Formats: sequence, C-alpha cells, structure tokens
Amino acid sequence: MASEDEINLLVIVVDVNPIWWGQQAQREPEFTLSKCLDAIMVMGNSHMAMSRTNKLAVIASNCQDSQFLYPSKSWRDGGDDASSSGDGKYELLSVANNLIAEEIRNVMSKTEVRGNSTDTLLAGSLAKALCYIHRASKDIEVGQEIKSRILVIKAAEDCALQYMNFMNVIFAAQKQNILIDACVLDSDSGLLQQACDITGGLYLKIPQKFALAQYLLWVFLPDSEQRSQLVLPPPVHVDYRAACFCHRNLIEIGYVCSVCLSIFCNFSPICTTCETAFKIQLPQMVKARKKKLKIST
Repeated sequence: MASEDEINLLVIVVDVNPIWWGQQAQREPEFTLSKCLDAIMVMGNSHMAMSRTNKLAVIASNCQDSQFLYPSKSWRDGGDDASSSGDGKYELLSVANNLIAEEIRNVMSKTEVRGNSTDTLLAGSLAKALCYIHRASKDIEVGQEIKSRILVIKAAEDCALQYMNFMNVIFAAQKQNILIDACVLDSDSGLLQQACDITGGLYLKIPQKFALAQYLLWVFLPDSEQRSQLVLPPPVHVDYRAACFCHRNLIEIGYVCSVCLSIFCNFSPICTTCETAFKIQLPQMVKARKKKLKIST
C-alpha cells in the first residue's frame, strides 16, 4: 500500500480517431468507442478508489489535436457537479465519469474528418501528458513524493512521420523515470513497443476487444512495484526498426550521418538535415606498369 505522502498519478491517453472507430463499429458493433470509454472509466475509478492520494488524468487523441477529458477546464475553473451523485457513490468518481462523458461528446462533435487518413497525433498527446506530469510534480507539498505513469490505449495504425517526435517524447519520459504502458486494440505498434521497452512499461495487444476492462484491471491497474508479484503476459519481441528521414519508411539497414545521426535509406553525399558534405574517398587508380621487352641476342 502506498503511504499518505506518496501520490500516484496515472495519465491515460486514449485514441479516439473517428475514422478508425467508425470502421470498427461496422466490423464489430459489440465494441464501440462508448464501450471503450466505459472500460476506461472503470479503471480510472478503481485507480482513484485504491487511495485518496491517487490522481487521474485522461487525454483524448485524434487525427487533429489532443484534449483533456479529465480534469477538464470547466472543472478546474470551479465547476462542480459532485452534488449530482445521490446514490452513495464516492463524489469524485461521479464527477470524473460525468466530465469524461461530457468532454468526449464535445470532442467528437467538433472533430472534422478530412480525407481518409487514420493517423492519430499520439506524439503530441504524450508530450501534453509529460507537461501535465511536470506541472503536477511542481504543485505537490513539501515532503510528498509523486510517482507518475502513462497508459496509451492505441487504436489506429502507427504514423512513421511522427517517428522523431515520438522518440523525443520517449527519451524525455525515460529521463524523468515515467513508465509508458501500451494497450493496443488493433495492429501492433512498433513505436509503442520501443516506448515500453525503453521506459520499463508493459506492452499488450489484447486478443479480445470486448474484454478490455478485464485486461486493464489485470495488467495495467497495478503499479510497477505490485507487478513483480503478479503473473503477467510475457514480453513481446520489440521492433527496433528506425524510420528514415528521407521517406519516413521503417528500415533495418541504412546510412547514418556521423554529425547529426540522421538515418537515410539511400546514400547521399550531402546530409539533408545538417547539410554536412562528406568527403568520399574514391579508389585510387593503379597505373599499369610497362613491361620491359627482352632483347634477344
């Protein structure tokens, strides 16, 4: 059990890409975005109910921007609907559930679908989560400690264009000792595999989407100290392929600039990132020796 002077902050980043969820509703009508949010609320309520010092934040990430679902701006400005809970439920849980439901409706109603791109701006959402954690660590009282971790619920596929931003976020989280966990709903994510492996988090691609709540409570609700006492799914093979800077494709073998460490799939005598010109040593031309003619006597 955590002490009273220890704050456990959990930031959940959920992928609410409208195109992916619309296609998902057609493929599997029994698992929709509302069912996913219900599972997230169950985990969030369980996390806050475990200790009165536990804190929660939920960020929605889509194809255009990211926005806080909880705590929302209206709640921080003084809005409080805790009195709406008259069934004996913990008031904070009722406030969180109502705010998340209200904010997700606002986010989805304001989202404009442009084209068929299903790329979610996940790197920006993770950066916003790190900023929130940093601000929360500055607001704690003297003598208190805060342990923070980020849980990413991924739906859409990876976007190689976000590789550099994603890696910067991962190393920033590693430097601040912040765990990044990943719960993947669809295809595997190589970027999140690297994030979990570098920061010491857990990566899980759930085999059954409708059992999301069970996987969240079993695998991701316990913190890093409690996980050592549980039997968890085995670690997966990490895809450490890097994205080239020229075409943003994942490659296994490439060319690396010795100055800025940029990666390219094709050789170029000038680095397009730092504009360093490389001196290429051409093979030396070997002059053919003239054979001496033997003079016959």
